[in-house]
Order: sequence, then structure tokens, then C-alpha cells
Amino acid sequence: MQSLSLHRFALVLAVSTLFLVVAGGMVVSMEAGLSVPDWPLSYGKVMPPMEGGVFYEHGHRMVASTVGFLTIILAVWLQVKDRRSWLKKLGWAALGAVILQGVLGGLTVLFLLPKPVSISHACLAQLFFSTTVAIALFTSPAWQAAQGTVSDTGSPSLRTLAWVTPLAVLGQIALGAAFRHKALGIIPHLAGSLAVSGLLIYFAMVLLALEQQIPLLRRAAMAIIWITIAQMVLGIAAYLTRLTFTGVQPAAVMVGFTVAHVATGALTLAAALSAAILTLRFAQIEQRAEAPHAARA
Repeated sequence: MQSLSLHRFALVLAVSTLFLVVAGGMVVSMEAGLSVPDWPLSYGKVMPPMEGGVFYEHGHRMVASTVGFLTIILAVWLQVKDRRSWLKKLGWAALGAVILQGVLGGLTVLFLLPKPVSISHACLAQLFFSTTVAIALFTSPAWQAAQGTVSDTGSPSLRTLAWVTPLAVLGQIALGAAFRHKALGIIPHLAGSLAVSGLLIYFAMVLLALEQQIPLLRRAAMAIIWITIAQMVLGIAAYLTRLTFTGVQPAAVMVGFTVAHVATGALTLAAALSAAILTLRFAQIEQRAEAPHAARA
């Protein structure tokens, strides 16, 4: 089926984007951000010698170009084959985001790693990945076939949690990016990690405790729990290895844990956003019946 092919292509783009996040994390962790001093070419060439830091920086650009090309195909495919106008607009928004991401990446090089631009570049990368995951969700057969509703009667409401949780995760990602780009210390990121992790687990447990279980919603809640646990473990490992290895060159184990932490951060945002989207789709606010007017004396 055409729709299944479109969904599979969206999954390919999402996986490719996660690999791009990993490649970007490698550039920062290996301190290779200025290994190539020009943009959009690299030392005036399309393909420079892939040596030293150039391997990471130019390799990152190559992966980014591939993701950009795949995003063009997806946007056009949605425009031609999908009937939902809002999804077509989301496809064009994804294309606009990846173009902006490329421009921000170029500015980080041309202006010698300005902190606000570098942090924005890191945050937009994670937002773009979540967008590709959302498109994969919207084009999936499970999304189109899912039915049911759940009552939104708690306090805070499911809808409130659905809005607050992804925004909190994005804020935590921004704090992490600020630390990696030396704009802030580690304390704000550590404090934020405790608060956001607690919010994620709470949101997931509320979803799992719903009386009427919708499979998609339950899977999203379980994904949040496992990804949050993995992210906390990786964060601790990345921090401890950063304290342990103090050499001039970044240690391989420190780089490995740090990049895995960055990639899992992207998965955390995507899981929170997916759960929020599903919550907003299925949660229904129960209408209370109006009390009959009291008979006049």
C-alpha cells in the first residue's frame, strides 16, 4: 500500500535524523567544530581529505545533506499522496526546519561558534527529530486505525501534562546544550534533570493508570519510562567519566557516554511529544450535566 510505503520512508528519515544527532554530538565531543573553517564548502572543496577533525565535521555535513534531501522527498510525497492538509503543512514545516538548521550550522562555523547560535542549533536538531517521529506516527496504520477515548478528569489534567511535559524536556535539552557549549555550568542541568525526570515518570504513570487502555497510549507511556531510566543512567555515566578523564584529548569512553546521552535526550523529547500527541487525541473532557433549576417557592 502507498500509505505503508510513506510510513516506512518517514521511519527511514527519523532514523537518519537520529544518526545526524549522533554525528553532531560527535563533532562537539571531539571538539571538531572549527576543523573546517569555511561553509558551505569544506576548504573550498565538496570532498576534502577526511582526516582528523575534518572527518567528524565534514562527515556531519554529509549526513545533514542526506537528511535534507530525504526531507524534500517526504514533503513532496506528503503533498502528492496524503489527503490531510495539516500533515502536508507539517511536511513543509519540517523542510523549513532542516533548512534553518543548515543555516545555523553554517553560522556556527562562520562566526566561530557563537554560543547562542550553537545552542539554538543543538535544540533545533532535537526538535526536528521529534517532528520526523511525529510524521512517522501520523502516517502509521496504527494511528489511522486507533479508536477510543479516555476521561480527562484528574488534576493536573492529562491535557495540561501533555503540554507541559514536552516543553519541560525541551528546556532541559537547552540547559544541556548550554553546558556542552560552555554557556552555563553543570548545576542547572543536573537540577533540571531531577525535576524533568520526575515529571516524565509521573506523566507515564498517569497514562498507565487510566481505566480504559489504548494500546498506542500505553506503548508511549512505557517508552517514556524506559527511555527516561536509560537517560538518567547515561547522564550519570557521562558526568562521572568527564570527572575521571582529564587528559587533553577526549577519552573514547567519555565521548561514547556523552554522545549516547545526547541521542537518548532526542529520544526522550520524541517519546514525550508522541505521548502528548496521543493524549491530546484520545483524552476527552467529560461534560458535567447541569443541575436542574430549583423550583421556586
